[in-house]
Amino acid sequence: MLSFFLVVIYGGPLALMITTLVVQVKCFQEIINIGYSVYRIHGLPWFRSLSWYFLITSNYFFYGESLVEYFGVLINRTDFLRVLVTYHRFISFSLYCCGFVLFVLSLVKKYYMKQFSLFAWTHVALLIVVTQSYLIIKNIFEGLIWFIVPVSMIICNDIMAYVFGFFFGKTPLIKLSPKKTWEGFIGGGISTVIFGFMISHIMCQFPYFVCPIEYSETLEKMTMDCEPGPLFRLTSYKLPGFLGGFLATFGLPDSISVYPFVFHSLPLSLFSSIIGPFGGFFASGFKRAFKIKDSDQ
Repeated sequence: MLSFFLVVIYGGPLALMITTLVVQVKCFQEIINIGYSVYRIHGLPWFRSLSWYFLITSNYFFYGESLVEYFGVLINRTDFLRVLVTYHRFISFSLYCCGFVLFVLSLVKKYYMKQFSLFAWTHVALLIVVTQSYLIIKNIFEGLIWFIVPVSMIICNDIMAYVFGFFFGKTPLIKLSPKKTWEGFIGGGISTVIFGFMISHIMCQFPYFVCPIEYSETLEKMTMDCEPGPLFRLTSYKLPGFLGGFLATFGLPDSISVYPFVFHSLPLSLFSSIIGPFGGFFASGFKRAFKIKDSDQ
């Protein structure tokens, strides 16, 4: 999986966007399947198809917004695509209205409550899944580092929490996941902070990771070459008085050179370590609430 992740990164923003879309569709499928297993509705006309219709409509709107923003110059060169860009929001609204009308027409008298419950379930799933994927795409196009660093931190935290929990875990952390321990939680957190500093320092050195995707009129194509902004340039920071004076007595420099982005990795790693695991706990509680062992069942 790590090898596949590296290949996708090598493929650039568009490859990452497609991967995000695939993951999004899979997540939506699992959530919708849980809804159908909970409400136990079978054979209702068009209802399962409508859920997927709303997903396609939402993706058309959000992904279209991103493509217009970043590839508008290229898209406007084609007459057909120019029309889609000009009326993108109107088309998106019209598609949603069609889905709304179809839902109303599909209502069956004895299933009203269940149908409206599933309609709400579908829209909550869209809000959670599609909106998040849209924001991820925005991050990718602003520079791969804004996507790779947070995702890598989550991966690191998950792996190291397992390792520390396996070798040192004794104290249970939460009843929802009996195998999770405080030792794994703390060990994973410390490892993630260290990893965050390291990967941020390395990636700041490559324009491929820090430059946003933009259209180059000179080359007449999309590029990821730029002059890195202040956030990605080595900056000298003077150490606090006592520490600086202590190092100076040994002939050591009283300042350090760091990429400012490295400091951004600290809140990101803390979020990945503290809040991230609770996403897994939430999923565990969600599955237990509906008596589902695996989220894809």
